[in-house]
Amino acid sequence: MTLPTFEDVLEADRRIRPLALVTPLLRADALDQATGGQIFVKADCLQPRGAFKMRGAANAMLKIPMEDRAKGVVAFSSGNHAQGISYVAKHLGMSAIIVVPSDAPKGKLESVEADGGKIVTYDRVLESREAIGAALAAETGATLIPPFDHPDVIAGQGTCGLEIIHQVRELGLELDTLVSCASGGGLAAGIGLALEALSPKTQLIGAEPVSHDDLTRSLALGKRVANEPGTRTIQDALMTQIPGELTFEILARVGTKGVAVSDDEVLHAMAFAFKYLRIVLEPGGAAALAAVLSGKVPAKGQVIAVTGSGGNVDPEIFIRALAIKV
Repeated sequence: MTLPTFEDVLEADRRIRPLALVTPLLRADALDQATGGQIFVKADCLQPRGAFKMRGAANAMLKIPMEDRAKGVVAFSSGNHAQGISYVAKHLGMSAIIVVPSDAPKGKLESVEADGGKIVTYDRVLESREAIGAALAAETGATLIPPFDHPDVIAGQGTCGLEIIHQVRELGLELDTLVSCASGGGLAAGIGLALEALSPKTQLIGAEPVSHDDLTRSLALGKRVANEPGTRTIQDALMTQIPGELTFEILARVGTKGVAVSDDEVLHAMAFAFKYLRIVLEPGGAAALAAVLSGKVPAKGQVIAVTGSGGNVDPEIFIRALAIKV
């Protein structure tokens, strides 16, 4: 596949507007005081269906030729891409088959079904979601839309970075660092395209779980490396086994660095976001904020934006977060 460009991000920004929102950039005095920097949180947890994945799903699906839309789409996802795909499919009058892990949060599955998506479950340790998705697409003739390693998906996610840059500059500031939650790298790579074109001095950092630090290790080694299968984390949205080919090429090119955060650090960030920003973040959606609050991303004297990339958290996990004193 061809790498997406900044022009693709600009086109995506125009294309997705009937479906995806321009989300707010939030700030709290408590966050600045805790870190010593000027910290902004991009609240993409406020997108329809609660995550940034709406951007890439909308861009990819709106590009499907009209004659192919009747055949529907197939996607595989840990949950948020699934919700974005099923939401867009409903609005475009398309069918959607979604391959999701059997341990995906219940709320995410209910959202997919509410939008008319057909769920096919798999074992994320023993089975290949890519193989299942490809087989379903071949069987039905549907268009397969991967969650991150696809030019149209990456370009759609890049609109988040485009908005962040413009919103920070409207305040008369320039970004020193942008921290993105990272799994397969679709959001981070799309943001990287925007930064490369508009704010090349900004350092891009991908935040991921300690248990799934494939991006951090891959960037350090200069080649893609995988996680050990079977490792667990509450950051279910960030459990990809290896960075995407396209996403890694972009991230390496723009000089991205990686950082890994623990589940405890993420729970603390969730509690902090709820108390001081009044937003709900799921564990994976709070990884970037956790990287700053934990001090793993130095913030003193810096202007930093972090992605609050998703808010689809099961109640049991959120209760654990709210029990933490911040």
